[in-house]
Amino acid sequence: MNILISGGGTGGHIFPALSIANEIRRRHPEANILFVGAEGRMEAEKVPAAGYEIRLLPVSGFDRSNLLRNFKVLWRLAKSLRMAGDILDEFKPDIAIGVGGYASGPMLKAAQRRGIPTLLQEQNSYAGVTNKLLAKKADCICVAYDGMERFFPAEKIVMTGNPVRRALLECTASREEARLKLGLKPDVRTILVVGGSLGARTINLSLIGGLERIAQAPVQLLWQSGKYYDEQCREAVQRAAIANVKQVPFIAEMDMAYRAADLVVSRAGASSISELQLLGKAAILVPSPNVAEDHQTKNALALADRNAAIMVRDADAPTRLVDTMLRTVADEGVIETLEHNVLAMALPGSDEAIVNQVERIVAEKKR
Repeated sequence: MNILISGGGTGGHIFPALSIANEIRRRHPEANILFVGAEGRMEAEKVPAAGYEIRLLPVSGFDRSNLLRNFKVLWRLAKSLRMAGDILDEFKPDIAIGVGGYASGPMLKAAQRRGIPTLLQEQNSYAGVTNKLLAKKADCICVAYDGMERFFPAEKIVMTGNPVRRALLECTASREEARLKLGLKPDVRTILVVGGSLGARTINLSLIGGLERIAQAPVQLLWQSGKYYDEQCREAVQRAAIANVKQVPFIAEMDMAYRAADLVVSRAGASSISELQLLGKAAILVPSPNVAEDHQTKNALALADRNAAIMVRDADAPTRLVDTMLRTVADEGVIETLEHNVLAMALPGSDEAIVNQVERIVAEKKR
């Protein structure tokens, strides 16, 4: 099989795409897998590091604040469509898989124009614009939330959940072992704070403002500030001379970090939520307001409405986040309830379920 996978821009698109590719490779070692991403985005680094070939398109997102800049965006889109056609003519895929993000739009549209079967993977509870535009001609749409008939033809929807990094699920370390490995105390209640690989400004500033209260609490903090905010956050911790906060720009061993944590504070991206569900982790979600259609708030509400997570709105975080997380981590009953309810929402084996659909579509095409 020749399998084309397109999309990216953030880890929330890239990690599911790599999970799908890895499952295809596990079942079909002879399959040819080609990624198509956007220039200057994270996939240009992450995909080759995982051992896959990638082509890059000059596509970019629309600028909603300055409409005049979109002339350049439209030019890039037209160029990307031409390049996408050339890639299809050369690679001749049996199927094109779109995981969302800038590049998936022109790539999947070009595939559909050529009659190549397409599968969409929608990670969020509120569908992205690209996938909504591609849905009518897609052969299958894999989703992670109920009620997606609002956006897509019901007969094309398959509930699969979102694939997550397999290493997270295969970690066998105990909570105490994970804490020791990360340089934390093994017997202290632990809060993991993550705002994505680049960081989350509101979460970081909220923690900086609450360092004195954190210092006085019987907890320890593992704080991934993101590389953009590393210096600012590191200096704040040093000025406060706090012993129970370990701040780092990036956590490579996320399997250990999750295992070590009693409570996770996170943005509400689809991949993060799927990880929390599959691992059964109690969480406080602070949805980013800077995303299309405010889909992170909708993701967070899907959990908060089932008492499977606590949501703190971005605008409220400076005054509420630190007190909420300190109060929550100290209440074992609340932690246990959140863990039980979020685990009940998990959909394991998502990568396998999606590849089952890939195999079905390719087989039907060949017949």
